[in-house]
Amino acid sequence: MKTHLLKILTIILCAGYLNTASAQSTNPGKIKGVLNDTQSKPVDYASVSLLNAKDSTTVIGTLSTEAGEYHFDNIKNGTYIVKATVVGYENASSQPFTVSDSSKTILVPVLKMKTSNRNLNTVVITATKPTIEHLADKTVINVAGSVLATGNTAMDILERAPGVTVDKDDNISLKGKQGVTVMINDKLTYLSAAQLATLLRSTDGGTIQSIELITNPSAKYDAAGNSGIINIKLKKNKMSGTNGTVSVTGGLGTYAKSSEEFSINHKEGNLNVFGNFSRGDIPSARIIDIDRVVTDAGQSTYFKQSTFMPQVNHYNNYSFGADYDSSPKNTFGFAVNGYFNQDDQGNTNNTKISSTPTGAPDSTQKTLSQINQSYRNYTIDLNDTYKIDTLGQELSFDVDYSKFNNNSNANYDTFFSNPLNPTEIPLYLRQITPSTINIRVAKVDYTKNMTKSLKLEVGGKYSDVKTDNDLNATTKTDSGYVNDAALTNRFIYDEKISAGYVNFTKTYKNTSVEVGLRGEYTQSKGDLVTQDSINQRKYFNLFPSAFLHHTFNDKNEVNLSYSRRIDRPDYSDLNPFVYYLDQYTYSQGNPFLRPQYTNNFELNYTYNKSYNLSLSYSHTMDAIQQIILTKDATKASYQTNLNISSQDAYNASISIPVTVTKWWSINFDATAFYLKFKSDTLAGGTLNRGKLAYVVKANQTFTFAGFKAELFANYQSPLTYGLYDIYARYNVDAGISHSFDNKKLNIKFSVSDIFNTQRNNLDINYQSDNLQIRQKNESRIARLSLTYNFGNSSIKKREHQNAMGEEGSRAGGQ
Repeated sequence: MKTHLLKILTIILCAGYLNTASAQSTNPGKIKGVLNDTQSKPVDYASVSLLNAKDSTTVIGTLSTEAGEYHFDNIKNGTYIVKATVVGYENASSQPFTVSDSSKTILVPVLKMKTSNRNLNTVVITATKPTIEHLADKTVINVAGSVLATGNTAMDILERAPGVTVDKDDNISLKGKQGVTVMINDKLTYLSAAQLATLLRSTDGGTIQSIELITNPSAKYDAAGNSGIINIKLKKNKMSGTNGTVSVTGGLGTYAKSSEEFSINHKEGNLNVFGNFSRGDIPSARIIDIDRVVTDAGQSTYFKQSTFMPQVNHYNNYSFGADYDSSPKNTFGFAVNGYFNQDDQGNTNNTKISSTPTGAPDSTQKTLSQINQSYRNYTIDLNDTYKIDTLGQELSFDVDYSKFNNNSNANYDTFFSNPLNPTEIPLYLRQITPSTINIRVAKVDYTKNMTKSLKLEVGGKYSDVKTDNDLNATTKTDSGYVNDAALTNRFIYDEKISAGYVNFTKTYKNTSVEVGLRGEYTQSKGDLVTQDSINQRKYFNLFPSAFLHHTFNDKNEVNLSYSRRIDRPDYSDLNPFVYYLDQYTYSQGNPFLRPQYTNNFELNYTYNKSYNLSLSYSHTMDAIQQIILTKDATKASYQTNLNISSQDAYNASISIPVTVTKWWSINFDATAFYLKFKSDTLAGGTLNRGKLAYVVKANQTFTFAGFKAELFANYQSPLTYGLYDIYARYNVDAGISHSFDNKKLNIKFSVSDIFNTQRNNLDINYQSDNLQIRQKNESRIARLSLTYNFGNSSIKKREHQNAMGEEGSRAGGQ
């Protein structure tokens, strides 16, 4: 037996040696280049072919990227020609070049593509990209064209993305971990979690081109976001002439809802002007039931709370801007975007208080609250990009200014029913909470190809954020409403971050190595004006990153990456104001929260550019954790955030696309993760909890008789997150669409959460906290959407489905 094993081992080793020797002797080459038009602008999604110079036979083909770049790997020695074709342009070909043992990496001179003078009347060519693409540094979900996109919101679409989950408070998690940084068009949103949730729920999914999931960003990105970056890319019209889209959607769930969207683009010569406006009236409702047991000195008190929370969101989003090519090398532009929204809530909360778990309550109370909130924002962006040469040397500048004005007027009227105190007078509380946020950002980026195989990226960024929050609280007395000194407060927060980075990328035969270092110096000052308390911090941190990408052959490749990240507290989480649900339930910020730091490690394997397996581990120190605590004196439970010792996250995920038939395809995604939370001093106790959990998603696409249908299913297993034991969540969505009038007119019908199963339930049992929370949002909604595309389409590029920053993702509550 031992002899047979030795023989087998010898054969395996010899085979491995021969394979390695063969690979070394073959020593495949690499070819790369760029496609530009006559204005030196990139030509994207063109068909690029590598031809044998001898007989013009095709060796391999690819599509150019949005930057106009293309590359061919694993090329044998020989003489070749590169040929590029795309609708609307004349074909372009390179001069012959040779791959040899002495010249393995070839940089093809820039191919200039001239606009074709041929009239292609109403010819539309569509190149459909896969729904999910796994690239070397990110995963791309191509949303454009999805039946389940139009009529749904950006948040709805995010919930369907691989590895993404959204909890009961609209906190976004990636591969089980919270702390996601959300960008829109490569720019940070400068919004808190609550504010971001409102923006995403008032953004029409039909305006989204793609969503990029970057789980381990490089040093050129802001260091914020321990679980990575989600970059939402909005659609941008690239056709010449005047073009636009009109879309209307009607929905029906618990309440009827409607939304409209209009976009227009005009491109002529070197000038491109664009604009977009969307609005909607979205009534919705949710029910929250909370059962609590408070034990003090051996005596238990039982609370049963039920709250009905209907609300109406009126949103209006706008954007407009222009890009101008002042020369073949220089492009400058501006963009203005913003919103003016209104949110109205009328909540009814009933609370039963008992000394025993069953039987009639000892007392009851009813709280009626009317909350009217308004949100105003505008952002101005000025940008300039200068291409120093045609070899990739580029300098870009970006300056942004953003202002938020948020106002909340809340009335809480509480009525008591207590046999022991039948004359207890009602409690009337008013809270007026105006807040302003001013954000100024400037950044510069420089890129240079030092050699054919070495790329340098350097840059810097400065941000200045100031928030001013005022809470005016009054309670009603016999003489009218008077100031409530215990609640009235003013909090001013100022934060400045100076950052710089350097990034090197070295390309070898089949391997690329990227190393980077980012430094960020933070100065923050929290001024609790009413209490005359100031909390100042100054700290400097370095954030290294490293990436290794190796291609074994045209079907097998691996990526290994590491990065250090930071999560600074949301501005609203630092604000110590008290926000009520009722007398016994409220939330409160913590001005003494510290940043959390994370080390991320990730290994990715991709087969055939489609199948992906990912393994990752992260360790977070001073982890920011949302918790619910109980005050024994008042028996009130409140939600806040604290730093705990650490959080460890282990993750494994797999993504599999399956083509069943020509008309039926499936994208299958599964993520398993284990989260471990530790703290020796949390509320006087020891926290050491963890649990294995998983998320499974499947999206099926059917095409038949001119129709396109989608069926999406999602299941999240029970999981443990800090103090929370979260119940399983699951839902099924479906939709169908059909186009008319040469694809100018499209109608879509979809239903989300068909079986009305989506719920947000959790339990807490820690120290003196014993809570059960059951929450049901309006989730089953039928939507009918009508979209019309108008304008010039005689020469159309092929359709492809494919900023401020971290400061905005932390701005006050919206």
